[in-house]
Amino acid sequence: MTQIISDLQIHSKYARAVSQQMVIPEIAKWAKIKGIGLMATGDWTHPLWYKELQANLEEDGSGILKVKNDSETGVKFLLSGEVSCIYSQGGKGRRVHTLIFAPDFSTVEKINTQLVKLGCNLMSDGRPIIGLTSIQLAEAVFGINKDCLIVPAHVWTPWFALFGSMSGFDSIAEAFGLYADKIYAVETGLSSDPAMNWRIKELDNRSILSFSDAHSGPKIGREATVFQTKNIKKNCVISFKDIAGAIKQDASSDWEIGYTIEFYPEEGKYHYTGHRACGVRQSPEETNKNGIICPACGKPLTVGVMHRVEKLAGRTEKDLQITKKEIPNTKISGIYNGLFPNRPPYLMLVPLQEIIAESINSQTASDKVQGEYQKITRALGGEFNVLINSSMEEITAISGAKIAEGIQKVRTGNIVIDPGYDGVFGVVKIWGTESEKLVSEEKKQLTLF
Repeated sequence: MTQIISDLQIHSKYARAVSQQMVIPEIAKWAKIKGIGLMATGDWTHPLWYKELQANLEEDGSGILKVKNDSETGVKFLLSGEVSCIYSQGGKGRRVHTLIFAPDFSTVEKINTQLVKLGCNLMSDGRPIIGLTSIQLAEAVFGINKDCLIVPAHVWTPWFALFGSMSGFDSIAEAFGLYADKIYAVETGLSSDPAMNWRIKELDNRSILSFSDAHSGPKIGREATVFQTKNIKKNCVISFKDIAGAIKQDASSDWEIGYTIEFYPEEGKYHYTGHRACGVRQSPEETNKNGIICPACGKPLTVGVMHRVEKLAGRTEKDLQITKKEIPNTKISGIYNGLFPNRPPYLMLVPLQEIIAESINSQTASDKVQGEYQKITRALGGEFNVLINSSMEEITAISGAKIAEGIQKVRTGNIVIDPGYDGVFGVVKIWGTESEKLVSEEKKQLTLF
């Protein structure tokens, strides 16, 4: 069987609040450190980044691009862009971030040309704000190449997502109209996991994807999707057509989604409802009881992802008949959908740098943590191999018993998480207790960057 870990949503140095190190050589370097074989280019709508992509990547007709003169990483790229559609529909302002996957440079150039003709300022940002509706965007993209894929990004984020509580829709059908049947997948975002999306009946026949939306190299792969060949004896090189076939759940495709790798959704910065300025945070149960007005200042709360899922869900979490068992060819338990057993499972991870930092009582950016991180990822074949596949004996031999214990606790889910809200990331504690107040001032200052 061939498996490839992919991260198909990132941003380049031409997007707002993104590291200037987000260029192809650095992205490829970090992907190798993580153990990712297929990366998004990100931001191909931006004219300057598009030129850099052409200068750094080469096509071979498969729709998957390789880095020119790359003898070290072996990382491949897929042409992935993201746009921010801001418009009015149904008497309400809408803000929807959308991914577009294209099979070749020719298609990208034609889409960019058409977007400019429609009045879009592509130089404004790597993820440009455009005035097109989701329907108009789909019409433009599919009118140029029907093989393109459109995937709603971080689909539950309150302010900029298809299902977002503040400026989204209640359904894909409402957002994309006659093109809804061409939306084959949604991307979970950091504040939701597949189980939350499994509760939405409109998603029953759509794939659930997870990617990092990284704005810097270390954030690459904090969420990822694993594609694999259906035949365990078959090994082959993946193409754009294979990616599309897996996402569309095409029975004739040799490839499928094996599983997704998830950030704990509680650690996402919009998981719970709340108001950052007043330090108010509410669970869905508390929101149902207390409403969505801040009790401290009287302003509206930012309605969190979990509450929004509860509102749109067509089934309960119990209905899913969730089971846990080891994912084949790994040393970690996955979460399986008992109601729909053919749906790909997922596993929950904490970034390795965070595990190391807590294990040795240091900050993630410290030289001590970074040195240990580089040592173990080099020795054991990348971050994902360390977190998912390496034995406790191997990890202990390289980094000691404490770090090995931390990784094992993450594998078994024996951790404590203080949920994020209104732009404040949640906090993971591997050796924490439920009674601890975990949200730190450092975390409150963090952004996706």
